[in-house]
Amino acid sequence: MGCPDRTGIVARISGFLAEIGGWITEAAYHSDDETGWFFTRQTVRAGSVAMSVDEMRARFATEVAAEIGPETEWRLTDTGQVKSVVLLVSKESHCLVDLLGRAYRGELPARVDAVIGNHRDLEGLVTRFGVPFHHVPFTPDRKPEAFDEVARIVDGHAPDAVVLARFMQVLPPQLCEAWAGRAINIHHSFLPSFVGARPYHQAFARGVKLIGATCHYVTAELDAGPIIEQDVVRVDHSDTVSDMVRQGRDIETVVLSRGLRWHLEDRVLVHGRKTVVFN
Repeated sequence: MGCPDRTGIVARISGFLAEIGGWITEAAYHSDDETGWFFTRQTVRAGSVAMSVDEMRARFATEVAAEIGPETEWRLTDTGQVKSVVLLVSKESHCLVDLLGRAYRGELPARVDAVIGNHRDLEGLVTRFGVPFHHVPFTPDRKPEAFDEVARIVDGHAPDAVVLARFMQVLPPQLCEAWAGRAINIHHSFLPSFVGARPYHQAFARGVKLIGATCHYVTAELDAGPIIEQDVVRVDHSDTVSDMVRQGRDIETVVLSRGLRWHLEDRVLVHGRKTVVFN
């Protein structure tokens, strides 16, 4: 939840949860002096509340959110409902393999309902995990039609996250808007440095000592969406471009899996171009 900061917010939320018998198992708070906004995430043991999720939402809306103020942004989710993920891929396999493996081992708090690829290179790998693979070819003369087909498949699953796992295609503005707050990208660079294609080659040419990866929400502005997670690895003058690419892949998989997990666990609150991540 996020809202303009003032006194009494924590008391009202905790008071409401106490009134309905809510057993709080986790609580996090952040007050942003620069924006004047307050953020919080609360986890409540489901068995302690003697009402449905829908009833709890309705009561929170009228008894808490309305009282705190009309600018309040909030959501209430049920961890008992399994979340859905759709992955978009191209030819690079490292992020895909990592996420499929985590989902297979039960380490990802969601199921992977489909993988969409603009090439068939990864189809065999995906089907071995028992996940449907959809091939949607992209050519310069039919990109709008291809994106329409991708949207049809994705929206058919109504996923909680659409992950561009090295998809290497720029989403059109209408899909950025339709999937706002759900479309997640992994960029093989420590943004905002070295945006666009071939960032490791750019980094090598500049003689950088740190390379990294950025997991962020997708917006119409290329590689400029709110950042969820970042990490870096140290390199030196002896590393070649191939060395950087190899090490970068390792960072990309870790950063993407962290960012996706935090998103699925509702730990990420977006405010403007920034995020608050209660990890």
